[in-house]
Amino acid sequence: MTTEQTRPALRSQRLNQITHAPHEQLDKAVKANAPFETLESYKRFVVAQYLFQTELQGLYNDPALTKIVADLPARCRAEQARADLADLNTDIPQAVAGAVQNPSKAQALGWLFVSEGSKLGAAFLIKRATALNLSESFGARHLGEPAGGRAEGWKTFIRTLDGLALTEEEEAQADQGALAAFERFNVLLQHAYTPAQKIEQVQA
Repeated sequence: MTTEQTRPALRSQRLNQITHAPHEQLDKAVKANAPFETLESYKRFVVAQYLFQTELQGLYNDPALTKIVADLPARCRAEQARADLADLNTDIPQAVAGAVQNPSKAQALGWLFVSEGSKLGAAFLIKRATALNLSESFGARHLGEPAGGRAEGWKTFIRTLDGLALTEEEEAQADQGALAAFERFNVLLQHAYTPAQKIEQVQA
């Protein structure tokens, strides 16, 4: 069977395929930290979400990318995550070195693919959050239903992504961006769940 026959026809399908393994690894990492077992654990999860969304805020507000996805700025969840931290009486965390810096257009699309895709999984996470007395209006805003609905928002984004004309080099860059996004969230998750005493030891 040739490469052409096995390669997914759509860009979004290819990105799903190449990120399957890191996606599974990240899911296991999240579950291992049991963010919905206690409120304290959930707070750490929100810290990771806030850090990730804040790092992507520049991409969501990038004029060139907004020309591609018109409602891109409204899709960012950084402010919702910030409000969640306030609801939970949790300090805004300091930035973590290693954030994405000046990616190419195609790389940025790979990052956004991962961020937007995570909204689908958030539908299941917010159900877990209700057990902690949290909701779309308190403490779990960043997991809330986007305007227009999760499924429709995702379909609209994917239609746009799949309809773009990219060079072979840009296709590779999109792949790199998507893989880097999973790797980065894993780093931020580990950072958020690092016990305070270990952080103090590192700073000492």
